[in-house]
Amino acid sequence: MEVARRERGAIINADAMQLYSGLSILTAQPRDDERLEIPHRLYGDFDPATHSSVARWLGEAQRAIGESHDAGLVPVLVGGTGLYFRALEQGLADIPDIPGSVRASAQALYDELGEALFRTLLCENDPESAQKIARNDRHRLVRAYEVAHHTGKCLGHWQRLSRETISPRFSFERHLLLPTRERLYAACDARFLDMIDRGAVEEARAFLSRGLDSGLPTMKTIGLREIRCFLRLECSLDAAILKAQQATRNYAKRQTTWFRNQWTHFVQACERA
Repeated sequence: MEVARRERGAIINADAMQLYSGLSILTAQPRDDERLEIPHRLYGDFDPATHSSVARWLGEAQRAIGESHDAGLVPVLVGGTGLYFRALEQGLADIPDIPGSVRASAQALYDELGEALFRTLLCENDPESAQKIARNDRHRLVRAYEVAHHTGKCLGHWQRLSRETISPRFSFERHLLLPTRERLYAACDARFLDMIDRGAVEEARAFLSRGLDSGLPTMKTIGLREIRCFLRLECSLDAAILKAQQATRNYAKRQTTWFRNQWTHFVQACERA
């Protein structure tokens, strides 16, 4: 908000979970008063019953950037989904289209085998993805499997190929916030308590009543699973809060690690400064 005020900017979302509607509190989307003060784009625009993708976000983000420029505004992209920033700067892998039948077959196989056996099967064709993809990330595991199965080449092959052939379309000024771990974790804990005060439990109850597929990205929103345990009387609210705070801290740590690894030279320059 401070940067957008100073630069006469428009804020464009680069966070995968904030794209979806229905969980504005739990995904920490901007408040109404913030949206009135500064133009915001790509917050709560996607149906929570659908799977988004980097490609879909990239197309929408490029459109929002262009429209911001046309309006005389500086695009300020904000979020923690590193893959989005990488796609914007480096382009997307030109992966051949995967037939719907192949995708459905891969999803059915995952459901039949479970994550552990499915990951072992993926390792036979794409050991790089099988090792790199985080636990419980059904969407990316299935994606890596369907690409390797259909094209005969691993997902990393297509991604590396794109980085060799696609030139950056924009120039960027990067700003990376790297508070101390103590400050970061304290902010994570306070953030979730604020969500509870603002009605996160009621929001989660209404969202869960829709009966959406558990494999959807929105169902993995941090805090939703923990509040669901409370609503099912499987734990106390205090216990749910503690678990959600821990999950938030774990995710923040993974984000910090990703940016340190992917923006190595930038991070080192900042730390020297």
